[in-house]
Amino acid sequence: MENNEIILKLRSVKKSDCEFLYDLLNERHPSANISHKKMPSFSQHVTFVLSKPYSKWYVIEAFQKNVGSIYLTENDEIGIFIKTDFHGKGIATCAMNQLMKKNPRSRYLANVNPKNKKSIKFFKNHEFNLIQYTYELKK
Repeated sequence: MENNEIILKLRSVKKSDCEFLYDLLNERHPSANISHKKMPSFSQHVTFVLSKPYSKWYVIEAFQKNVGSIYLTENDEIGIFIKTDFHGKGIATCAMNQLMKKNPRSRYLANVNPKNKKSIKFFKNHEFNLIQYTYELKK
């Protein structure tokens, strides 16, 4: 292990993680959201978590704390969210590498809000390539 490598664990999401995941969701800046426009109620959030919406969903543990979450959808899309206090520590990179090692695929995707410059930079720095822009018309 390299000196600068973070020791972290990916642990499958369970019901007792709902409050942590809700707090994590509440921390996100609106520019990071692509799937929802307003914050759900806690009850709505619990229903979402218990519906097992992702193929794989993990809580990221580091420094003996829950520091974020990472998921992989049925379409091989990765979503990563790290608590603000732990940004810039290499956790997202380490978690993504572990996710890929645990769940090998021929390709991975990342759907990112075009206003989320940090996520765009993160995925570009990890050799993801832009493949499409998606537009929406709501009536």
